[in-house]
Amino acid sequence: MKRFYKSVTTSDEGGVLLDGRPVRTPARAPLLMPTPGLAEAVAAEWAAQGEEIRPQDMPLTGLANAAIDRVAPDHAGFAAGLAQYGETELLCYRADSPPDLIVRQQERWDPLLDWARRQYDVEFTLVTGIIHQPQPMATVLRLGDAVAAASAHQLAALSPLVTIGGSLVIGLALLEEAVLPEDAFAIAHLDELWQAEQWGEDDWALDARNARKRDFLAACRFLELL
Repeated sequence: MKRFYKSVTTSDEGGVLLDGRPVRTPARAPLLMPTPGLAEAVAAEWAAQGEEIRPQDMPLTGLANAAIDRVAPDHAGFAAGLAQYGETELLCYRADSPPDLIVRQQERWDPLLDWARRQYDVEFTLVTGIIHQPQPMATVLRLGDAVAAASAHQLAALSPLVTIGGSLVIGLALLEEAVLPEDAFAIAHLDELWQAEQWGEDDWALDARNARKRDFLAACRFLELL
């Protein structure tokens, strides 16, 4: 789409105005942000567009659209879908070799599991290998309750964090500001990064991981602005 506006401002209600006219979501709902900081950041994405509007360069706008159009109409269903990741929590699946990878997983993953145990009063079943082992039902339910308590905008940000990272615990730790964004991404990609250290990195894998990292960090920033 060609850029059709000159000025970008924000409204008192948390909306974005293009030449004084309010931006709407793809479903034609008013695009209103819950905080002034997020409204200013979304407005900055629109202001930064050149002659053509590139949605891929406006991740915060996309997440705000998702919160309003996708999450809010079915908050419970959306939360339940994310909560399912607790049943196959990445941090619980451990390598059986080599020893240095085992140690690295313990050093980077155990602290987050310990945090979740304290935060939500849960226990985890650790698994060696990739064969599925169910987590305790109480754990699944309590983590699910934590997800359900999040707002629509928080859930919109949690979605890429959980799906990219493959870990509900990492997503919740980011929501509660218990881990830094860069550290969280590295923790979620520990196995992949370890493999790259051992065997080298190919350009395709690096480009793919960098793309995931951009989306991951954008979702982290969205959360921080709420």
